[in-house]
Amino acid sequence: MAYSDSYAPSAPELPESFGQQLNGEDRYCYAYPHSSSGMFSPETHPDIVRSFEFSDRHRSGFLYESELRQALSFSGYEGISNRTVRFLMFIYKSPRDSLLRLGPKEYVELWNCLAQWRAIFDRYDRDRSGKIYSLDLRDAFYHLGCMLPTTVLELIIASQFDEKTGKTGELCFHRFLECGMIVKGLTKKFTEKDPGYTGFATLSYEVFLSMVIPFIASYD
Repeated sequence: MAYSDSYAPSAPELPESFGQQLNGEDRYCYAYPHSSSGMFSPETHPDIVRSFEFSDRHRSGFLYESELRQALSFSGYEGISNRTVRFLMFIYKSPRDSLLRLGPKEYVELWNCLAQWRAIFDRYDRDRSGKIYSLDLRDAFYHLGCMLPTTVLELIIASQFDEKTGKTGELCFHRFLECGMIVKGLTKKFTEKDPGYTGFATLSYEVFLSMVIPFIASYD
């Protein structure tokens, strides 16, 4: 194998974007004077803290799947599918935690990631249709650190078939996010077996399946 280097009462109304662009780049930082709960660092934006605390219905200090879905919905990411929410939890949960849940630290990391991916998506959604097209996918993934081989790019495009329009190669934000996270996640797993970044690795069938299945086993 080879890779290229490449529901609750009415919620508080949150702004569509909490990020502040830095030096014209598509990365965001969040600043917050102090967390009332003490679970967040002083730099955390208050809207991130509020969305977490409002959705943490059992006051456990963690967000489980339905709670994370609610937190993201309140924060302007209501279009993200159930499958993608579960996938994000799998990617961002603490490796030391056997449960599928996010604590404050992991939630902030996820927030920053979503802000970055949203900014890149908006850059290439030139007609503001809520979709980006196949011609822009390579550049969009490149700006997110993914140098996709042509064969992989074509596979992604071919897999995005809209039954309503009969078109392929159009990705809405949550599909773009899901595809990108799968690519980045599998690349990270592969590099663990290829520490020298040669583009090749030897692994058993069992290891191969254990790497891939978590990325494809979640369904709506």
